[in-house]
Amino acid sequence: MSSGGKVLVTGATGFVGAAVARALIARGEDVVLLARKNSPRGNVEGLDAQVVIGDLRDASSLSPAFAGVDRLYHVAADYRLWAPDPNEIIEANRTGVANIMGAALRAGVSRIVYTSSVATLKLNEEGFPVDETSPATPEQAIGAYKKSKTIAERLVEKMISEQGLPAVIVNPSTPIGPRDIKPTPTGRVIVEAANGKMPGYVDTGLNLVHVEDVAAGHLAAMDRGRIGERYILGGQDAPFGKFLAEICEMAGRRPPMLKIPRAPLFPFARAAEFLAGFTGKEPFATVDALRMSKYRMYFSSAKAEAELGYTARPYADAIADALAWFRERGMVK
Repeated sequence: MSSGGKVLVTGATGFVGAAVARALIARGEDVVLLARKNSPRGNVEGLDAQVVIGDLRDASSLSPAFAGVDRLYHVAADYRLWAPDPNEIIEANRTGVANIMGAALRAGVSRIVYTSSVATLKLNEEGFPVDETSPATPEQAIGAYKKSKTIAERLVEKMISEQGLPAVIVNPSTPIGPRDIKPTPTGRVIVEAANGKMPGYVDTGLNLVHVEDVAAGHLAAMDRGRIGERYILGGQDAPFGKFLAEICEMAGRRPPMLKIPRAPLFPFARAAEFLAGFTGKEPFATVDALRMSKYRMYFSSAKAEAELGYTARPYADAIADALAWFRERGMVK
């Protein structure tokens, strides 16, 4: 459903943002993409869209991107589970949201879809699926990324209630699929497992969803979402061991059989983070990821299904598409 004006997408050089941009272009929308000057362009090459240079950390650079724009999808985020200085992640996501939402208000856009995360929701130790009625406080969030997204979501809610920001919030679970260019932490798991480099695993669980279904959910939220509401865009819950076994089966590898207790892994994670401080590369194992793994990160998309008409295909399809894309790039043997 197009309003006739241009639509601005942030984060389109990344994983979810690229899927949103492609879905909009396929629908015939007039799309503008905001990108930093030095952002890799692999995910937007050849797209029928205008690219405008700007930086979410610099509020003064954002106004040109809003010329003729009627709607905004703010998908961009600093998605790292570790950084040498965790405050980098918190400040990037807080400042980025404040700057782009302020620019949107000044530009007078009619509607906004803000990409939050299920990271802003409070999990339970019983492993029951969580819905939109369980918001977390920043103090309850584990790790810098979850804390940053919680702070940012609360800021958007405040701007909705106090400044009339016309925003709908979507909370994707764990997207997987093609064009995971960085890759994301979950994409790294797929690559490592498919290459036979994960001999064991911890007992946790994820809600897995095809990135293109998440993108379709964004468009549905723009068309039918209620201002000020949040909608979980998830797929199916799966134990982590089952997820790895399905990756390995599709990749022709033996699945890891060793279920590793968390406690012995903490010294390894601390050592990996210490080394990462010198290399600058994100460690595969982090202390925060181990702390999160004691929860089964299961979620319900019932609200999005009922109000937005949201649907999600089996996550095995997403694994297959992700593996095909990683193979094309030579990342999976």
